[in-house]
Amino acid sequence: MKSTSRRFTQTGFTLVALLVIVAIVAILAAMLLPALASAKKKSSKIGCVNNLKQVGLSFRLWSGDNNDKYPMAVADTFGTHELVARYFQTMSNELSTPKILVCPQDTRTAAANFARLKNQNVSYFIGLDADETDPRRLLDGDRNITGAAEPENGILKLTPGGPVSWTTAIHNNSGNVGLADGAVMSFSNPDLQHALENSGDATNVWRIALPE
Repeated sequence: MKSTSRRFTQTGFTLVALLVIVAIVAILAAMLLPALASAKKKSSKIGCVNNLKQVGLSFRLWSGDNNDKYPMAVADTFGTHELVARYFQTMSNELSTPKILVCPQDTRTAAANFARLKNQNVSYFIGLDADETDPRRLLDGDRNITGAAEPENGILKLTPGGPVSWTTAIHNNSGNVGLADGAVMSFSNPDLQHALENSGDATNVWRIALPE
């Protein structure tokens, strides 16, 4: 009996061994968690880019049925209240679902349907002066964009060559932009500034409708 008991004790876990295992598991978890967080953030950013690609395609499909014009050039009588939501409601058939109007990294929630769509259910701005004939102009993008002055009635005015940047919201000083030709770009603050500098004559003013 003593021999059996001694063999059992020798093959079992000692307290020291158990503590070593727990420490190793804790170290592995500490190493993996940042990697998982980074992968989740990257996945969310890809999801945002895909959303904007679908939105850009919806703009082009809508324009194909409306004399090659975006809704901003056709239905420019909404006023400023819920302006962004109204334009997206105009393209409800092309968009199919309001879910693609919310960035995965945004705290906003998607509307149940287009009839209930409000600005608060949208993560993306709309470039009111976007035109397919000028691919450099901003068509849409993340709502955390800011310029030299505060928006007036939800409309931010940007001048090519003027100041523009992202806030820390959503993508933390970076963001995604859809251009008038359908391309989607991920921009840092310097990239965004450079894009605006090359978007047209410095005497022009581009109007950005924000989903405030």
